Amino acid sequence: MSRELADHLKYFEEIGVAGVSRDPKWRKRSAQASAVPDVPEIPVVPEVMSAIETLENIKTDIGPACTRCKLCTLGRSQIVFGVGNPKARLMFVGEAPGEDEDKKGEPFVGRAGQLLTKIIEAIGMTRDQVYIANVIKCRPPGNRNPEPDEVASCEPFLFRQIDVIQPKVIVPLGKFAAQSLLKTMDPITRLRGRQFDYRGTVLIPTFHPAYLLRNPSAKREVWEDMKKVRAILQSEA
Repeated sequence: MSRELADHLKYFEEIGVAGVSRDPKWRKRSAQASAVPDVPEIPVVPEVMSAIETLENIKTDIGPACTRCKLCTLGRSQIVFGVGNPKARLMFVGEAPGEDEDKKGEPFVGRAGQLLTKIIEAIGMTRDQVYIANVIKCRPPGNRNPEPDEVASCEPFLFRQIDVIQPKVIVPLGKFAAQSLLKTMDPITRLRGRQFDYRGTVLIPTFHPAYLLRNPSAKREVWEDMKKVRAILQSEA
């Protein structure tokens, strides 16, 4: 069995898909041959401390009991702000917190979050090296899609997060996040696989991990998207 085939099988095994690829550019995500160089925990101390402080200021501006939209009266437990490296080169943006996230106060901690962690690790990174946030900081009732007035109230805080972190790549996860950021009604099937210029970064939409749990065959397409992400990060390392 060739090295390339073995490496691909390793990736698909980790995210729950059996499959092979002949792509010669694929490289194993082991510690001794990481596809993406490690992101320093403290690249420039003043810069990182400033970013941490600014993110904390944004979180304070939102407040622990935000009442800017009706979600404050619809059963949310707490604000789910965001988590990760304050100067991450890669940022993931989801739709809104789910039940698990609402309880813990951290985005992507349920089954979909576990799959996202495997996807991140498959390109040679860890959750601590990226930043993860949502368009909406409060859980909508029944995990419904956020409504326009809720987005209008909350998305300015996401924009501020992006401007502070200044990632090289942003990956919107799923239709809602991609449509919200790009201000389009195009379906995710038309948006994924493409690259967009966005607030000084490269934006690469892909399927939401929750969708992958229901449609495992789509993991191959997500892998193609993540290879593009990895290539950009490599080129700017």
